[in-house]
Amino acid sequence: MTGLRPGPGTLYGAIARLESRGLIEPLESEDRRNPYRLTALGQKALTARLAALETVTKTGQRRLARA
Repeated sequence: MTGLRPGPGTLYGAIARLESRGLIEPLESEDRRNPYRLTALGQKALTARLAALETVTKTGQRRLARA
């Protein structure tokens, strides 16, 4: 999205925060990858965040249409 690639500290810090908040949970892995799954709480939080972003987007689009 931004054209920038996050560094390892940024990514692992975000994963740690999401896991500590119960929004994701680790899955078993057969290789060196560390897969995660969205929890039910994570799905609720994501749905709410997307709804809020949709509201902001729609408001912005309405204002641009009137400009």
